[in-house]
Amino acid sequence: MAEQGRRAFLTQLVAAPTLALATRAASDALAPATAHAAPAVIPSLPAPADLVDLGELFILAGAPTAHLLVLRVDTDGTIVFRLPREEVGQGLTTAVAMLVAEELDAPLDHVRVELDDARPELLFNQLTGSSNSIRSLYGPVRHTAAAARARLLAAAARQWALPVRDLTTRDGAVHAPDGRTAPYGDLTTAAADPALTVLAATPKPESAHTLVGRPTGRVDARAMVTGRQRYTLDLDVPGAKPCVLRRPPTLGGTVTAVANRDAVRAMPGVLDVVTVPTGVAVVAETFGQALDARAALQVTWGPGPADALSDAQVRTRLRAATPPLLVPPLLTPYLDAEFDFAFVSHAPMETNSAIADVRPDRAEIWSGLKSPIIAQQAIAAALGLPLDKVTVHVVQAGGSFGRRLFFDAALEAALVSRACGRPVRLMWTRVDDTRHGRMRPATHHRIRATWALGGVLSFEHRVAAVETDFRHGLGEILTATAASLPAGIGNAGFAQTLFLTTVKSPYHFGLTTQTLTEVPTGIPTGSWRSVYSANTRGAEEIVVDEIAARLGKDPVQFRRTFLKDAAQRAVLDKAATEGQWGRTMPPGCAQGIAFHEEYGSRTACLVEIDTRDPEHVRVTKAVIAADVGRPVNPKGLEAQLLGGLTDAISTTLRAGLHLDKGLPLEGSYSQFHYARQRDTPRDVRVHIMPATGEPGGAGELGVPAAVGAIANAYAVATGTRPRSFPLDFDVDFTPYPR
Repeated sequence: MAEQGRRAFLTQLVAAPTLALATRAASDALAPATAHAAPAVIPSLPAPADLVDLGELFILAGAPTAHLLVLRVDTDGTIVFRLPREEVGQGLTTAVAMLVAEELDAPLDHVRVELDDARPELLFNQLTGSSNSIRSLYGPVRHTAAAARARLLAAAARQWALPVRDLTTRDGAVHAPDGRTAPYGDLTTAAADPALTVLAATPKPESAHTLVGRPTGRVDARAMVTGRQRYTLDLDVPGAKPCVLRRPPTLGGTVTAVANRDAVRAMPGVLDVVTVPTGVAVVAETFGQALDARAALQVTWGPGPADALSDAQVRTRLRAATPPLLVPPLLTPYLDAEFDFAFVSHAPMETNSAIADVRPDRAEIWSGLKSPIIAQQAIAAALGLPLDKVTVHVVQAGGSFGRRLFFDAALEAALVSRACGRPVRLMWTRVDDTRHGRMRPATHHRIRATWALGGVLSFEHRVAAVETDFRHGLGEILTATAASLPAGIGNAGFAQTLFLTTVKSPYHFGLTTQTLTEVPTGIPTGSWRSVYSANTRGAEEIVVDEIAARLGKDPVQFRRTFLKDAAQRAVLDKAATEGQWGRTMPPGCAQGIAFHEEYGSRTACLVEIDTRDPEHVRVTKAVIAADVGRPVNPKGLEAQLLGGLTDAISTTLRAGLHLDKGLPLEGSYSQFHYARQRDTPRDVRVHIMPATGEPGGAGELGVPAAVGAIANAYAVATGTRPRSFPLDFDVDFTPYPR
């Protein structure tokens, strides 16, 4: 078991007519890696995230219930793995299917990954986030599949009266030396016998992998491109009728009165009009009829908690809340810089949606959920039902980027279904999703760096942010309740923990400090891809370029001097070499580069930008190098990094939300200027470093370095110092009515 590294595994047989196994994981103590500073570089002390990162904390939290991961082999030879995570387009089901197929020596198309319903017994082990799914599942999934393979071999050995050591597996079957073959489906009942004598199961050494580590197409790709993939609103739930909500004109506003409820109920196709805490719901025979009726409603609204806030007021509050810098420049050269980042929508392609069928004695919910346990527990409490009478089905979702950590649509649908006494199919419109969905908080950054004799003496970074809502906790009721405790105890504690276990500097910059101050506003927020790192590390990489310029150093060579270890430098070198760093560019065009490390992974991004048309600044080329330890599916990893690049292009150049008197002005993709195809580079090259160790996190890795690289390229191309993002943030549209 030594090759399992920090995690050791135990497996148990689950009572079932065919082979079903569960696995549990236990983590050893986490030890920080030793970093050696280069000569003449002033070493920085390890940050908390250098010692233990958020993903490692999640692995530890989930370890006691990891034995509840279940794999089943059916009599037709299909291998079914019940995945206690959410697939939101990140390719997780494909990667997990690859791990299972690898260990069982089965064709990939024999493996089916199903999303598990909410299972409260999993505790902290059914939360999808923090780039943690593959990191936490890599060992347990492999060991579960290896244990299944061992039982299948034992069943065949008993059936043929042969030693297990003489048998082999390939193509979903056990093979004997004399040519006899037994497909797994024929062995699964015998393999499930508790009396079967089974040798210890050990996953394959990585050197024997033939599928894992090979670029592989998504198992759901054909269904997605042909329209056969079923999302929440595609499900056939008998009697579920379309439902939409009329939402308040300001965030968090409340319903005071509905003047024409009866008249709207009498409109064609309308089945009911009910009030819930978040607005007025219309249930109808079709979505078109529901939307017409919603528009006809005459509602009197109460105020929301952020009605007096617009962008200017938010920026003023954040600047006032930013703590002072502690290190005076004295007689040393120094650089001070301040940055502002706007609110940003998650903007997934699939808007918030849910189906609910609530009866007096039970409830059943379908939705795309990254924290289904707390969704089930909160819905049960809201309905006054016992937890075991509420079933929550997790449905594959069309995007998330942090949005689906919250379960607002599922709760709304449950309340509407109870109020009108029928199943409902609730949909948030695009305007609902953009204006009333949760958003990445606006932030303000104050940075000071001092240096002498070519070495950085200190690097201070003060972050002030609109409060990020973590009241989903670790995905269950205990930590969700803790996050709801009064300010300074609950949500703030989660925010500080997340900040300190994710944000760190990869450089030896002497005395390095990074602090977070959050400002409560009543604005609905949530984790957005890369959470604090996108803005925090993006701003820092801009300052790194500016220090290099002050010292007359090349940005790549400057970074190489101060990066803490060889693995980091290898990634930076790969991006610089493959991207032809330093090549001559036309006037108005430039290269930019940046580096980021998080969740046990590291990446460098080099971009080329064309600013010659000020109305259409474009990133024309990107080269990304990434070291994620051990990539399971390099093709999926490339897609993740490309997604991070696109998020960075969007939010650095044009995409943001304008808050105006308690409501975002943006209401659709035509107004929230997320990058279109014409805005993305035609030339993108992703280089994955050779595999080592265990997998690191990848889902959030790609955003921060790309933010810094784009801003740095823009600065060189235009001769400016960008300080406010997105760079082009005009209100160039007519807002929808409130």
